[in-house]
Amino acid sequence: MKTSHIIAFAAASAAVLLPELAAASGDVVAAVDEAIAGAPELARSAYPSIAGISARTLAWSMAQMHLFLAAFVLAVPLFAIATEFMSVITKDDRFDNMAREFMKITMAAYSLTALVGGGLLLSLLVFYPHLMGYLISVFRGQMLIYAALFGLESITLYVYFYSWDALRRGNRKYYHMSIGLLLNTVGLTLMFVANAWASFMMSPAGIDPDGAITGTVWEATRNPLWNPLNLHRFLANIAYGGAIVGGYAAYMFLAEKDPVKKAHYDWMGYTSNFIAIVGFIPLPFAGYWLMAEIYAYSQQMGITAMGGILAWLFIIQAVLIGTIMLAANYYLWSGLMRTDRGAQYTKYVKYIAVVIVGGFLVWVTPHTLILTTAEIQNLGGTHHKILGPLGIMPAKNTAVNLMLVFTFLSFQMFYRSSRVPTVSWAKSGNMVIVALYVIGIANIIGAGIYGYITPTVYKVGASVPQVVSTLMIILGSVFIDVFMLRGAKSEKIHWGRMTERSQYALFVLPVAFTWLMGLMGYIRSSLRTNWHVYTVMKDNSPENYIPTLGDAGNTITGITLAFMAIMVFVFWLSRLGVTKQKGTNTDTGATS
Repeated sequence: MKTSHIIAFAAASAAVLLPELAAASGDVVAAVDEAIAGAPELARSAYPSIAGISARTLAWSMAQMHLFLAAFVLAVPLFAIATEFMSVITKDDRFDNMAREFMKITMAAYSLTALVGGGLLLSLLVFYPHLMGYLISVFRGQMLIYAALFGLESITLYVYFYSWDALRRGNRKYYHMSIGLLLNTVGLTLMFVANAWASFMMSPAGIDPDGAITGTVWEATRNPLWNPLNLHRFLANIAYGGAIVGGYAAYMFLAEKDPVKKAHYDWMGYTSNFIAIVGFIPLPFAGYWLMAEIYAYSQQMGITAMGGILAWLFIIQAVLIGTIMLAANYYLWSGLMRTDRGAQYTKYVKYIAVVIVGGFLVWVTPHTLILTTAEIQNLGGTHHKILGPLGIMPAKNTAVNLMLVFTFLSFQMFYRSSRVPTVSWAKSGNMVIVALYVIGIANIIGAGIYGYITPTVYKVGASVPQVVSTLMIILGSVFIDVFMLRGAKSEKIHWGRMTERSQYALFVLPVAFTWLMGLMGYIRSSLRTNWHVYTVMKDNSPENYIPTLGDAGNTITGITLAFMAIMVFVFWLSRLGVTKQKGTNTDTGATS
């Protein structure tokens, strides 16, 4: 059976419930058949108008909400399988209990993910039937495979969660983890497939300039931006999922009165924050790679992003990322009070804070100011003579790398506060770590200065040694600590000994992450300007322009608030089913 006939049958079936979809289904089938010769050229009348609904805003809201929920539902099973594996290795049931609680939150959110995904598909079929028909013709049976994978994910998710107690002990635990591994494999495959459709619209492949199909589905899938987008979203999902679960832990910490349960949720919040930081630290580098590939594919898209109407949004991005870093660091600094040795590290907090805040201020400094004619005359130009140089990439690359290094240092201080090394070479190991920091920071600053004096064509290259230095500091310190702290004397960690205000830092993280993801989604989609598929299929709808920054900000904020409301509802549902978990021992210094 032809793909177009399958789509026609599915659309006709859905039309029993939605008459408007009946008319759209014919357009979808016609577009599938016609797209073989090339992308359809659409008139404004080809876009359905229903009850004055803004098609773009509806599809935008549905797509962004589905992305938020899907990112969370994809990331949490990754945490769960890793945490479950830790329970097997350490023989500590706390990890197993926490992994199960991770999945409990996911179960409450999964149905909402599917519901919003169905709403997204419906809105696209109704309002953009020709675009959907063209994408179906390009990717052919891949969309049916996606549907089958979604069904398989649903089955494995429910089996994984509801078989937890039955497969909890002995060798049966490995069967359970195998189910979890299958779940995560299917989930990641779903993400990669969906990323192929999104990246194809930005960098189409496997077609000629007129949009006629000349290659295979694999060629269309493996378009120039597919792998950069895969890596960026994978890391972003880990950081985002950790932030959401951290918000849940903070919610439960503040709601609980039982000291034992508060200790459990304090430990859960720390673990979630750690996961968020692990995903977040390499995320800017993945973002640089994605932007570099976008610029390599189309200089016009790169200029639109970094030098056009969207350029000022990167200042807002800097504000949000700086907020994330400040909140994460504040939570780590507050965590020093959990250990008796933590006080000896608090004297360094003020220095780290100076670097984090200073880097934040540099990052949000614009190069070109938006001024009136009178202000330009008074200032002598659109660039501030003193602060203007802080607005270009050498300064910003230096700032973000230093912020990442010192954020890692905050975590390392807490990790060290609960362990006393016993190896004979501990002093030498510490000296090597200090040398790593000193040399790496000097190299980051030096490369930043070099970026000012080198020709523009080499400025991007100057950021490479900065990235390498940051990674060498982090990886080198971790490598040394692994061996130096093996067999170390463990200090007791008093889980639950945290101020309530520290938990609000965990609330800041998911809100900032959600707003940031919405912002970057707007930027990525806007790079196509007035194209459905860049340079191939023109968007001739009544809303074929880039939304103003004000309108976009209002829409993104509305979606963010709606998602936060959904998450509060999910947390409330999860709390309804809270029961005392067996084997929970939350006040031990052996684990961090």
